[in-house]
Amino acid sequence: MHFGLTEEQQMMQDAARNFAEKEILPTLPEDEADHRFRPDLVKKMAELGFFGCALPEEHGGNGFGFVESVILAEQIAKVSGSWRLPFNMQNIGPAITVNKFGTEEQKRRFIPDWVSADSLGFFAMTEPNTGSDVASMGTTATDRGDHWELNGQKMWISNAHVGDWGLVYAFTDKSKKHKGMTCFIINLKANEGIATVPIETKLGLHCAPTGEIAFNGAKIPKDSVLGEVGMGFQICMWQLNNTRIGCAAGAIGIAGGAIAAAIGYANERTQFGKKIGAYQMVQAQIADMVAEHEAAKLLVYRAAWLKDQGLPNQHETSMAKLFASETAVHAASETMKIFGSYGYSTEYPAQRFLRDAHSLRVVEGTSNIQKIIIAGISLGDTANR
Repeated sequence: MHFGLTEEQQMMQDAARNFAEKEILPTLPEDEADHRFRPDLVKKMAELGFFGCALPEEHGGNGFGFVESVILAEQIAKVSGSWRLPFNMQNIGPAITVNKFGTEEQKRRFIPDWVSADSLGFFAMTEPNTGSDVASMGTTATDRGDHWELNGQKMWISNAHVGDWGLVYAFTDKSKKHKGMTCFIINLKANEGIATVPIETKLGLHCAPTGEIAFNGAKIPKDSVLGEVGMGFQICMWQLNNTRIGCAAGAIGIAGGAIAAAIGYANERTQFGKKIGAYQMVQAQIADMVAEHEAAKLLVYRAAWLKDQGLPNQHETSMAKLFASETAVHAASETMKIFGSYGYSTEYPAQRFLRDAHSLRVVEGTSNIQKIIIAGISLGDTANR
């Protein structure tokens, strides 16, 4: 067993850390306050090769895998949870899914533009009345002969109002239940049947655009289907098992950033004549945070390694996502306590870590859903895939 990074992985880790500190951090307070999304940062990340992991080189891939994507995303999330999102939007979500299920023409047409960030990606599953129960979605796609007609609404979609090309899931035959769902590759721009609206009332992830998508008789080309008609649910579940590792990477990044802030503050803040880090209660908080964080990292990196080996990993991915997201919330909460009143101030990062961490308990399957998956596989009711 090897627990160290290779020289190339260390270089990638350094590159991501330097990018976060030099390109994201300097303007982060203002960007957060203004809820500002910066496409130029996504483009710069693409130019550094951040979005080419687990993809073939002929389509813009960089020759690395899921482990390297975790390495990169973790370092970015240490500074900002918002800027971890592009890893799922440009790489782990649409690009890797199209590489798995798409035709050669679809791969050549779409993947390079996601990798280079010439096209901003997205994927749309969630609806106003559909979250964990994906098969209850109401969006439909009707075959009109020379095109598909989409009707319905998607909600809480990352990149909804800024995205270009991405994946949309809809029912082509509701009578077949989950076997009647289909995945489409869709352009949100220049289609009079598609309207997008931003959601600007979020607790956290203020630099990550989120919005609604409304389909009202939207005409979609017949060649927009990914895989085959009726394969949507299968594709959706496969994709979620991958994008969860991106969320888990973001969780260990946020936890790591919170812990670093807590340790720094505990070493500089003094009360009753000595630094607060000298008090056993604060030491106990930090010890728990650090131990949980190290355990979470092992789970996340193991799940990513299994993906790179082509081995079953749903069990391990759900454990990683569950434990890492809960650990991130705990670490951020403890950091708030250590900062005291200053933690409540937006001048310090503690409150941002806490706000951003809470999203990871929800996205790509809630903590409760991860527990259902873990228990089902552990009990032998479902297979690990």
